Amino acid sequence: MPAEAASRSALAALWLESKIALRFLADNPLQTLLICIGIGVGSAVIVFITALITGLQANVIERTLGSQAHIRLLPPDEINRRAPLAPGLLDLTLESPRAQRLRALLNADDLRAVLDAQPLLRAVSPLVSGPAIARRGAARASITLIGIDPARYRQIIALDEALLAGEFAVPAGSGLIGSELAADLGLGVGDKLRVDGGNGREAVIEIAGIFELGVREIDTRNVYVDLRQAQTLLDLPGAVTVIETTLDDIFAAEALAQRLAALTGLRAESWMSTNSQLLNALRSQTMTTQMIRLFVGLSVAFGIASVLAVTVVQRTREIGILRAMGSPRGQILRVFLLQGGLLGLAGSALGALVGWALVQVFNLFGPRLFEIPVAPDLVLGAMAIATLSGVLAAALPARRAARLDPAVAIRYV
Repeated sequence: MPAEAASRSALAALWLESKIALRFLADNPLQTLLICIGIGVGSAVIVFITALITGLQANVIERTLGSQAHIRLLPPDEINRRAPLAPGLLDLTLESPRAQRLRALLNADDLRAVLDAQPLLRAVSPLVSGPAIARRGAARASITLIGIDPARYRQIIALDEALLAGEFAVPAGSGLIGSELAADLGLGVGDKLRVDGGNGREAVIEIAGIFELGVREIDTRNVYVDLRQAQTLLDLPGAVTVIETTLDDIFAAEALAQRLAALTGLRAESWMSTNSQLLNALRSQTMTTQMIRLFVGLSVAFGIASVLAVTVVQRTREIGILRAMGSPRGQILRVFLLQGGLLGLAGSALGALVGWALVQVFNLFGPRLFEIPVAPDLVLGAMAIATLSGVLAAALPARRAARLDPAVAIRYV
Protein backbone atom coordinates (compact mmCIF):
# COMPACT_ATOMS: atom_id res chain seq x y z
CA MET A 1 0.00 0.00 0.00
CA PRO A 2 2.74 2.57 0.76
CA ALA A 3 4.26 1.87 -2.66
CA GLU A 4 0.87 2.34 -4.34
CA ALA A 5 0.31 5.62 -2.51
CA ALA A 6 3.76 6.84 -3.54
CA SER A 7 3.01 5.94 -7.16
CA ARG A 8 -0.25 7.89 -7.07
CA SER A 9 1.50 10.86 -5.52
CA ALA A 10 4.16 10.81 -8.25
CA LEU A 11 1.53 10.66 -10.99
CA ALA A 12 -0.36 13.56 -9.41
CA ALA A 13 2.83 15.61 -9.22
CA LEU A 14 3.64 14.83 -12.87
CA TRP A 15 0.12 15.82 -13.92
CA LEU A 16 0.43 19.14 -12.08
CA GLU A 17 3.86 19.83 -13.56
CA SER A 18 2.57 19.03 -17.07
CA LYS A 19 -0.37 21.43 -16.61
CA ILE A 20 1.94 24.21 -15.47
CA ALA A 21 4.32 23.57 -18.41
CA LEU A 22 1.45 23.62 -20.92
CA ARG A 23 0.02 26.79 -19.32
CA PHE A 24 3.37 28.56 -19.67
CA LEU A 25 3.58 27.50 -23.34
CA ALA A 26 -0.04 28.48 -24.07
CA ASP A 27 0.30 31.94 -22.53
CA ASN A 28 2.54 33.01 -25.42
CA PRO A 29 1.17 31.09 -28.42
CA LEU A 30 3.07 33.04 -31.09
CA GLN A 31 6.42 32.39 -29.42
CA THR A 32 5.56 28.72 -28.96
CA LEU A 33 4.42 28.41 -32.57
CA LEU A 34 7.58 30.02 -33.93
CA ILE A 35 9.92 27.76 -31.96
CA CYS A 36 7.86 24.69 -33.00
CA ILE A 37 8.18 25.76 -36.63
CA GLY A 38 11.94 26.18 -36.20
CA ILE A 39 12.24 22.73 -34.65
CA GLY A 40 10.00 21.33 -37.40
CA VAL A 41 12.22 22.77 -40.13
CA GLY A 42 15.27 21.21 -38.53
CA SER A 43 13.57 17.83 -38.15
CA ALA A 44 12.30 17.94 -41.74
CA VAL A 45 15.84 18.62 -42.95
CA ILE A 46 17.16 15.67 -40.94
CA VAL A 47 14.48 13.29 -42.27
CA PHE A 48 14.69 14.40 -45.91
CA ILE A 49 18.47 14.68 -46.21
CA THR A 50 19.07 11.38 -44.39
CA ALA A 51 16.47 9.58 -46.53
CA LEU A 52 17.88 11.16 -49.70
CA ILE A 53 21.48 10.16 -48.97
CA THR A 54 20.43 6.67 -47.84
CA GLY A 55 18.40 6.17 -51.01
CA LEU A 56 21.22 7.47 -53.19
CA GLN A 57 23.76 5.15 -51.55
CA ALA A 58 21.45 2.14 -51.85
CA ASN A 59 20.87 2.95 -55.53
CA VAL A 60 24.59 3.31 -56.26
CA ILE A 61 25.40 0.05 -54.47
CA GLU A 62 22.57 -1.77 -56.25
CA ARG A 63 23.74 -0.54 -59.65
CA THR A 64 27.34 -1.42 -58.88
CA LEU A 65 26.68 -4.89 -57.47
CA GLY A 66 23.98 -5.63 -60.02
CA SER A 67 26.71 -6.34 -62.58
CA GLN A 68 29.41 -8.03 -60.51
CA ALA A 69 29.95 -10.69 -57.88
CA HIS A 70 30.58 -9.81 -54.25
CA ILE A 71 33.68 -12.02 -54.04
CA ARG A 72 35.68 -13.62 -56.88
CA LEU A 73 38.14 -16.46 -56.33
CA LEU A 74 40.94 -16.69 -58.89
CA PRO A 75 44.23 -18.58 -59.25
CA PRO A 76 47.21 -16.93 -57.50
CA ASP A 77 49.35 -14.67 -59.69
CA GLU A 78 52.33 -16.34 -61.32
CA ILE A 79 55.69 -14.95 -60.26
CA ASN A 80 59.25 -15.43 -61.48
CA ARG A 81 61.19 -18.00 -59.50
CA ARG A 82 64.97 -18.23 -59.41
CA ALA A 83 67.49 -20.26 -57.53
CA PRO A 84 68.80 -18.55 -54.36
CA LEU A 85 72.19 -16.89 -54.57
CA ALA A 86 75.19 -18.01 -52.61
CA PRO A 87 75.78 -16.18 -49.32
CA GLY A 88 77.53 -12.85 -49.73
CA LEU A 89 76.48 -12.28 -53.35
CA LEU A 90 74.36 -9.29 -54.35
CA ASP A 91 71.65 -9.80 -56.98
CA LEU A 92 71.52 -6.87 -59.43
CA THR A 93 69.38 -8.60 -62.07
CA LEU A 94 66.53 -6.55 -63.52
CA GLU A 95 63.44 -8.47 -64.52
CA SER A 96 59.91 -7.72 -65.71
CA PRO A 97 56.82 -9.04 -63.96
CA ARG A 98 55.70 -12.37 -65.34
CA ALA A 99 52.88 -12.30 -67.88
CA GLN A 100 49.68 -13.86 -66.55
CA ARG A 101 48.28 -16.64 -68.76
CA LEU A 102 44.80 -18.09 -68.66
CA ARG A 103 44.86 -20.77 -65.97
CA ALA A 104 42.35 -23.16 -64.47
CA LEU A 105 41.51 -23.59 -60.81
CA LEU A 106 42.75 -26.88 -59.40
CA ASN A 107 40.20 -29.14 -57.70
CA ALA A 108 37.32 -26.89 -58.76
CA ASP A 109 34.65 -29.40 -57.73
CA ASP A 110 36.09 -29.69 -54.23
CA LEU A 111 36.34 -25.91 -53.97
CA ARG A 112 32.73 -25.51 -55.00
CA ALA A 113 31.63 -28.04 -52.38
CA VAL A 114 33.62 -26.21 -49.69
CA LEU A 115 32.13 -22.85 -50.68
CA ASP A 116 28.61 -24.25 -50.87
CA ALA A 117 29.00 -25.26 -47.22
CA GLN A 118 29.93 -21.72 -46.11
CA PRO A 119 26.90 -20.29 -44.21
CA LEU A 120 27.70 -16.65 -45.05
CA LEU A 121 27.67 -17.23 -48.80
CA ARG A 122 24.30 -16.92 -50.53
CA ALA A 123 25.30 -18.23 -53.97
CA VAL A 124 28.34 -19.87 -55.59
CA SER A 125 28.89 -20.06 -59.35
CA PRO A 126 31.98 -21.56 -61.05
CA LEU A 127 32.64 -20.23 -64.56
CA VAL A 128 35.28 -20.13 -67.25
CA SER A 129 36.27 -16.77 -68.68
CA GLY A 130 38.80 -15.73 -71.30
CA PRO A 131 39.45 -13.51 -74.33
CA ALA A 132 38.10 -14.29 -77.79
CA ILE A 133 37.24 -12.65 -81.11
CA ALA A 134 33.67 -12.30 -82.37
CA ARG A 135 33.14 -12.06 -86.13
CA ARG A 136 30.13 -11.36 -88.28
CA GLY A 137 30.92 -10.80 -91.91
CA ALA A 138 33.71 -8.24 -92.12
CA ALA A 139 33.05 -6.89 -88.62
CA ARG A 140 35.17 -8.03 -85.69
CA ALA A 141 35.12 -7.32 -81.97
CA SER A 142 37.31 -8.30 -79.06
CA ILE A 143 35.11 -10.00 -76.46
CA THR A 144 35.23 -11.72 -73.10
CA LEU A 145 33.85 -15.22 -73.51
CA ILE A 146 32.18 -16.47 -70.32
CA GLY A 147 30.93 -20.00 -69.83
CA ILE A 148 28.25 -20.29 -67.15
CA ASP A 149 25.88 -22.64 -65.41
CA PRO A 150 22.65 -20.59 -65.88
CA ALA A 151 20.92 -21.91 -62.75
CA ARG A 152 23.83 -20.85 -60.54
CA TYR A 153 24.89 -17.70 -62.40
CA ARG A 154 21.47 -16.03 -62.30
CA GLN A 155 21.90 -15.91 -58.48
CA ILE A 156 25.11 -13.91 -58.97
CA ILE A 157 23.99 -11.50 -61.69
CA ALA A 158 20.31 -11.24 -62.64
CA LEU A 159 20.83 -11.47 -66.39
CA ASP A 160 17.28 -12.75 -66.81
CA GLU A 161 15.97 -9.41 -65.45
CA ALA A 162 18.31 -7.40 -67.73
CA LEU A 163 17.17 -8.97 -71.02
CA LEU A 164 16.00 -6.59 -73.73
CA ALA A 165 15.07 -9.39 -76.13
CA GLY A 166 15.10 -13.17 -76.26
CA GLU A 167 15.30 -15.48 -73.28
CA PHE A 168 17.79 -16.38 -70.57
CA ALA A 169 19.04 -19.69 -71.96
CA VAL A 170 22.45 -20.90 -73.15
CA PRO A 171 21.97 -24.38 -74.55
CA ALA A 172 24.75 -25.81 -76.72
CA GLY A 173 25.28 -23.59 -79.74
CA SER A 174 23.54 -20.53 -78.23
CA GLY A 175 24.67 -17.45 -76.33
CA LEU A 176 23.75 -14.12 -74.74
CA ILE A 177 25.34 -10.83 -75.81
CA GLY A 178 25.25 -7.24 -74.56
CA SER A 179 23.22 -4.54 -76.24
CA GLU A 180 26.28 -2.48 -77.23
CA LEU A 181 27.95 -5.48 -78.88
CA ALA A 182 24.71 -6.37 -80.65
CA ALA A 183 24.47 -2.81 -82.02
CA ASP A 184 28.14 -2.79 -83.12
CA LEU A 185 27.81 -6.10 -85.01
CA GLY A 186 24.23 -5.61 -86.19
CA LEU A 187 22.91 -8.66 -84.35
CA GLY A 188 19.43 -9.60 -83.22
CA VAL A 189 17.84 -12.60 -81.54
CA GLY A 190 18.22 -15.68 -83.78
CA ASP A 191 21.23 -14.32 -85.72
CA LYS A 192 24.51 -16.20 -85.98
CA LEU A 193 27.85 -15.11 -84.53
CA ARG A 194 31.24 -16.74 -85.10
CA VAL A 195 33.44 -16.92 -82.00
CA ASP A 196 37.19 -17.56 -82.34
CA GLY A 197 39.01 -18.73 -79.20
CA GLY A 198 42.41 -18.86 -80.96
CA ASN A 199 44.57 -21.65 -82.41
CA GLY A 200 41.81 -22.75 -84.76
CA ARG A 201 39.14 -23.22 -82.06
CA GLU A 202 35.99 -21.67 -83.53
CA ALA A 203 32.26 -22.10 -83.13
CA VAL A 204 29.14 -20.50 -84.55
CA ILE A 205 26.56 -19.60 -81.91
CA GLU A 206 22.98 -18.45 -82.25
CA ILE A 207 21.95 -15.33 -80.31
CA ALA A 208 19.40 -16.48 -77.71
CA GLY A 209 19.09 -13.15 -75.91
CA ILE A 210 20.37 -9.58 -75.69
CA PHE A 211 20.92 -8.01 -72.27
CA GLU A 212 21.71 -4.54 -70.94
CA LEU A 213 23.27 -4.20 -67.48
CA GLY A 214 23.99 -0.48 -67.85
CA VAL A 215 27.78 -0.94 -67.68
CA ARG A 216 29.35 -0.14 -71.04
CA GLU A 217 32.33 -2.44 -70.59
CA ILE A 218 30.04 -5.43 -69.95
CA ASP A 219 27.42 -4.55 -72.55
CA THR A 220 30.17 -4.13 -75.18
CA ARG A 221 32.38 -7.15 -74.45
CA ASN A 222 30.66 -9.98 -72.57
CA VAL A 223 29.32 -13.01 -74.40
CA TYR A 224 27.76 -15.73 -72.25
CA VAL A 225 27.67 -19.32 -73.51
CA ASP A 226 27.29 -22.80 -72.08
CA LEU A 227 30.08 -23.82 -69.67
CA ARG A 228 31.23 -26.78 -71.77
CA GLN A 229 31.30 -24.79 -75.00
CA ALA A 230 33.46 -22.07 -73.41
CA GLN A 231 35.81 -24.73 -72.02
CA THR A 232 36.26 -26.14 -75.53
CA LEU A 233 36.81 -22.74 -77.18
CA LEU A 234 39.33 -21.63 -74.53
CA ASP A 235 41.11 -25.01 -74.48
CA LEU A 236 40.28 -25.66 -70.83
CA PRO A 237 38.38 -28.98 -70.97
CA GLY A 238 36.47 -29.66 -67.76
CA ALA A 239 38.06 -26.68 -65.96
CA VAL A 240 36.93 -23.34 -64.52
CA THR A 241 38.95 -20.16 -64.14
CA VAL A 242 36.87 -18.20 -61.63
CA ILE A 243 34.42 -18.92 -58.83
CA GLU A 244 32.04 -16.04 -58.15
CA THR A 245 30.02 -15.71 -54.95
CA THR A 246 27.48 -13.43 -53.34
CA LEU A 247 26.57 -12.90 -49.69
CA ASP A 248 23.75 -11.25 -47.74
CA ASP A 249 25.90 -8.77 -45.79
CA ILE A 250 27.67 -6.99 -48.64
CA PHE A 251 29.84 -4.91 -46.30
CA ALA A 252 31.33 -8.09 -44.82
CA ALA A 253 32.78 -8.97 -48.24
CA GLU A 254 36.36 -7.85 -47.58
CA ALA A 255 36.70 -9.71 -44.28
CA LEU A 256 35.12 -12.85 -45.77
CA ALA A 257 37.34 -12.62 -48.84
CA GLN A 258 40.43 -12.72 -46.62
CA ARG A 259 39.05 -15.77 -44.81
CA LEU A 260 38.28 -17.55 -48.09
CA ALA A 261 41.77 -16.76 -49.41
CA ALA A 262 43.32 -18.32 -46.31
CA LEU A 263 40.94 -21.31 -46.53
CA THR A 264 41.41 -22.08 -50.22
CA GLY A 265 44.87 -20.68 -51.01
CA LEU A 266 43.39 -18.71 -53.92
CA ARG A 267 43.38 -15.01 -54.70
CA ALA A 268 40.12 -13.53 -53.40
CA GLU A 269 38.86 -10.18 -54.71
CA SER A 270 35.94 -8.50 -52.98
CA TRP A 271 33.80 -5.79 -54.53
CA MET A 272 35.04 -3.49 -51.76
CA SER A 273 38.67 -3.80 -52.86
CA THR A 274 37.84 -3.28 -56.54
CA ASN A 275 35.58 -0.29 -55.82
CA SER A 276 37.63 1.55 -53.20
CA GLN A 277 36.84 4.99 -54.64
CA LEU A 278 33.13 4.23 -54.45
CA LEU A 279 33.48 3.22 -50.80
CA ASN A 280 35.36 6.44 -50.03
CA ALA A 281 32.56 8.43 -51.66
CA LEU A 282 29.93 6.56 -49.63
CA ARG A 283 31.84 7.18 -46.41
CA SER A 284 32.14 10.89 -47.27
CA GLN A 285 28.41 11.09 -47.90
CA THR A 286 27.67 9.38 -44.59
CA MET A 287 30.01 11.75 -42.75
CA THR A 288 28.36 14.73 -44.42
CA THR A 289 24.92 13.50 -43.35
CA GLN A 290 26.09 13.07 -39.77
CA MET A 291 27.54 16.60 -39.74
CA ILE A 292 24.27 18.04 -41.08
CA ARG A 293 22.30 16.20 -38.41
CA LEU A 294 24.69 17.41 -35.71
CA PHE A 295 24.51 21.08 -36.67
CA VAL A 296 20.76 20.99 -37.18
CA GLY A 297 20.39 19.37 -33.75
CA LEU A 298 22.58 22.08 -32.20
CA SER A 299 20.53 24.84 -33.83
CA VAL A 300 17.34 23.26 -32.47
CA ALA A 301 18.86 23.00 -29.00
CA PHE A 302 20.04 26.64 -28.97
CA GLY A 303 16.63 27.81 -30.18
CA ILE A 304 14.83 25.98 -27.37
CA ALA A 305 17.36 27.16 -24.79
CA SER A 306 16.97 30.80 -25.83
CA VAL A 307 13.16 30.63 -25.71
CA LEU A 308 13.13 29.02 -22.27
CA ALA A 309 15.71 31.49 -20.99
CA VAL A 310 13.35 34.28 -21.98
CA THR A 311 10.47 32.36 -20.40
CA VAL A 312 12.33 32.21 -17.08
CA VAL A 313 12.65 36.00 -17.12
CA GLN A 314 9.01 36.45 -18.13
CA ARG A 315 7.73 34.01 -15.49
CA THR A 316 9.93 35.11 -12.61
CA ARG A 317 6.98 36.32 -10.49
CA GLU A 318 4.94 33.15 -11.19
CA ILE A 319 7.95 31.00 -10.28
CA GLY A 320 8.35 32.97 -7.04
CA ILE A 321 4.67 32.47 -6.17
CA LEU A 322 4.92 28.73 -6.86
CA ARG A 323 8.00 28.50 -4.64
CA ALA A 324 6.26 30.50 -1.89
CA MET A 325 3.27 28.13 -2.08
CA GLY A 326 5.55 25.19 -1.33
CA SER A 327 6.62 23.95 -4.73
CA PRO A 328 10.08 22.39 -4.30
CA ARG A 329 12.96 23.26 -6.55
CA GLY A 330 12.77 19.85 -8.20
CA GLN A 331 9.23 20.54 -9.34
CA ILE A 332 10.19 23.89 -10.90
CA LEU A 333 13.13 22.14 -12.59
CA ARG A 334 10.85 19.47 -14.04
CA VAL A 335 8.34 22.04 -15.30
CA PHE A 336 10.94 23.64 -17.55
CA LEU A 337 12.41 20.31 -18.60
CA LEU A 338 8.90 19.27 -19.61
CA GLN A 339 8.54 22.46 -21.63
CA GLY A 340 11.73 21.67 -23.52
CA GLY A 341 10.64 18.09 -24.14
CA LEU A 342 7.16 19.13 -25.28
CA LEU A 343 8.56 21.74 -27.66
CA GLY A 344 10.98 19.19 -29.10
CA LEU A 345 8.28 16.53 -29.45
CA ALA A 346 5.68 18.80 -31.06
CA GLY A 347 8.16 20.45 -33.42
CA SER A 348 9.77 17.17 -34.44
CA ALA A 349 6.39 15.55 -35.10
CA LEU A 350 5.54 18.44 -37.41
CA GLY A 351 8.97 18.24 -39.05
CA ALA A 352 8.81 14.47 -39.52
CA LEU A 353 5.48 14.85 -41.29
CA VAL A 354 6.88 17.59 -43.56
CA GLY A 355 10.03 15.55 -44.27
CA TRP A 356 7.95 12.49 -45.16
CA ALA A 357 5.78 14.64 -47.45
CA LEU A 358 8.90 16.01 -49.21
CA VAL A 359 10.13 12.47 -49.81
CA GLN A 360 6.77 11.49 -51.32
CA VAL A 361 6.83 14.56 -53.57
CA PHE A 362 10.33 13.63 -54.74
CA ASN A 363 9.26 10.04 -55.43
CA LEU A 364 6.15 11.13 -57.34
CA PHE A 365 7.30 14.20 -59.25
CA GLY A 366 11.08 14.31 -59.01
CA PRO A 367 13.58 12.85 -61.48
CA ARG A 368 12.97 9.10 -61.70
CA LEU A 369 16.59 8.25 -61.02
CA PHE A 370 15.91 6.33 -57.85
CA GLU A 371 13.28 6.01 -55.15
CA ILE A 372 13.82 7.29 -51.64
CA PRO A 373 12.70 4.88 -48.93
CA VAL A 374 11.68 6.25 -45.53
CA ALA A 375 12.36 3.79 -42.75
CA PRO A 376 10.09 4.10 -39.69
CA ASP A 377 13.13 4.20 -37.42
CA LEU A 378 14.36 7.30 -39.27
CA VAL A 379 11.22 9.27 -38.37
CA LEU A 380 11.16 7.97 -34.81
CA GLY A 381 14.90 8.63 -34.48
CA ALA A 382 14.53 12.24 -35.63
CA MET A 383 11.72 12.81 -33.15
CA ALA A 384 13.72 11.21 -30.35
CA ILE A 385 16.78 13.35 -31.14
CA ALA A 386 14.72 16.56 -31.20
CA THR A 387 12.91 15.69 -27.96
CA LEU A 388 16.17 14.82 -26.20
CA SER A 389 17.74 18.02 -27.53
CA GLY A 390 14.79 19.96 -26.12
CA VAL A 391 15.20 18.40 -22.67
CA LEU A 392 18.96 18.99 -22.64
CA ALA A 393 18.55 22.55 -23.92
CA ALA A 394 16.07 23.25 -21.15
CA ALA A 395 18.46 22.09 -18.45
CA LEU A 396 20.27 25.41 -17.95
CA PRO A 397 17.15 27.65 -17.92
CA ALA A 398 15.39 25.09 -15.69
CA ARG A 399 18.26 25.12 -13.22
CA ARG A 400 18.21 28.92 -13.14
CA ALA A 401 14.45 28.94 -12.52
CA ALA A 402 14.75 26.38 -9.71
CA ARG A 403 17.40 28.48 -7.95
CA LEU A 404 15.30 31.66 -7.81
CA ASP A 405 14.72 32.97 -4.29
CA PRO A 406 10.93 33.19 -3.70
CA ALA A 407 11.06 36.55 -1.90
CA VAL A 408 13.22 38.15 -4.62
CA ALA A 409 11.22 36.57 -7.44
CA ILE A 410 7.84 37.81 -6.13
CA ARG A 411 9.11 41.43 -6.01
CA TYR A 412 10.47 41.11 -9.56
CA VAL A 413 8.90 43.61 -11.99
